[in-house]
Amino acid sequence: MMEHQDDTRAAYDGVVKLYASMFANQLETQPFSRNMIGTFAELVRGTGNLRAVDVGCGPGHLTAMLHDLGLDAFGLDFSPGMVDHARRAHPALRFDEARMEALPVEDGALGVLAHYSMIHTPPGDLPALLAEQVRVLAPGGLLLVSFFATDGSEPVRFDHKVTPAYSWPADRFAELLAGAGLLPFARLLHDPASERGFLDAHLLARLP
Repeated sequence: MMEHQDDTRAAYDGVVKLYASMFANQLETQPFSRNMIGTFAELVRGTGNLRAVDVGCGPGHLTAMLHDLGLDAFGLDFSPGMVDHARRAHPALRFDEARMEALPVEDGALGVLAHYSMIHTPPGDLPALLAEQVRVLAPGGLLLVSFFATDGSEPVRFDHKVTPAYSWPADRFAELLAGAGLLPFARLLHDPASERGFLDAHLLARLP
């Protein structure tokens, strides 16, 4: 996992300005993603614990969105360049450098947003990342995970524009969430009309 993450971090450090310019306002044209994040924020508020972490926060735009939706949100990313950009773009919010397999968060603390942040993770490494996210979830806490979905029965490796990534059958990913001790209770699949031919997938799960 370490070598894979080092390669991915270096790749994202090399495209900070381009990535931020492409994605900072992207949700304005993505109503499905925007509304799933809004639903996540509403459900987190309903738990009475407003703390949330944006895991793999990139340039920080979704951390800011969670803050605007009433959450006490902060962002984590393993790319120093992304963290530096996020801090400059959103100086009132907290952003820290961290690896997803070792989140600097206490046990049972908050809700988790993982917006396309695990797409570069090889399938064999994914359960360890999910276990770490379960560790930091508050009792009854919410996880919203978004990823590229495929209609097949197995994950598919593809050439992402930054570094290789994987698409997942939604049912298989839901099984991983259940295996990590979560209760998947809502999903949204939609066609982004992208050249890759993958669906966009969003799964909401709760810690029982």
